[in-house]
Amino acid sequence: MNQPEQVQNEGREPDGSRSEEEPEPGESHKERVDRELGELMQGLRVAVTGVQVLFAFLLTLPFAAGFHKVDTLGRWLFFIALLSAALASICFITPAAQHRLLFRTGLKEKMLHRANELGIAGAVGLAIAMTSSVALVAETVINAWPAALFGGVIALASGWLWILQPIVDLYRTKDVKS
Repeated sequence: MNQPEQVQNEGREPDGSRSEEEPEPGESHKERVDRELGELMQGLRVAVTGVQVLFAFLLTLPFAAGFHKVDTLGRWLFFIALLSAALASICFITPAAQHRLLFRTGLKEKMLHRANELGIAGAVGLAIAMTSSVALVAETVINAWPAALFGGVIALASGWLWILQPIVDLYRTKDVKS
């Protein structure tokens, strides 16, 4: 027998998906925190792989033949990319390290909220590292103005897709619920 649409859609987003604020059916608060932490850690595993590959590449770059030809702007772009990749790596790895240190202390929900904040900070750091890296390559291979153009495209794409678009979705969802 079909339930009324209002009951069927309770706790659901306009697209039919379950709200992250709502537990799964029959899920306790502890189970919800466990599930959310697991989902977050899985997302961070994807991000950490990308940032570590970029970071490893950047660490080897000064030892590559021809790096001495990089001009002052290129060197600044390199250091910005290197430092932001290192900071992004720290942000993405911290939740796993803290989980090991805080295992079975009853602080899992605190870890979840902190890991979420660190994931956002790591995404910003990764966006800066990618933007600087692309600008470095473009500046070295082509010239300064295309470096600004290509770096800008990467900054705009990551800024929109990783940060701004989800914020717009949050505000739109709030307006629908109001």
